[in-house]
Amino acid sequence: MAELVPDYFTAGWRERALACPCSWQGDSRAMAMELHDAVTDYACPACGNLLLIVSHPSLDQVRAAATAGNGEALAQLAIIEEVLARFPPGAD
Repeated sequence: MAELVPDYFTAGWRERALACPCSWQGDSRAMAMELHDAVTDYACPACGNLLLIVSHPSLDQVRAAATAGNGEALAQLAIIEEVLARFPPGAD
C-alpha cells in the first residue's frame, strides 16, 4: 500500500528511502512521478507499483509553512502572491 504524505512541507519525505515488494529501494527522486490536480504519485521505477502519494499544499499550508520559516514555502508564497497581484481572483 502506498504511503500518504498529507502535508507537502513534512520534513524529509523526498529523501526517505522506500522499499517496493519487487525488491527495488530508493527515494522519491528515483521514482516515476505522475502529477494530478490534488496530489503527486510516485511509483517504483522497476515495476510501477505506487509507493508514495504527496498532497499538494493549500494556500493556507504554504502560508503557515512560510510563517514557520520553511524556505521552499517562502519561495512558493512569493510566486503565488505575485500571480495573485497580477491576476486577482474574480477580476474577470
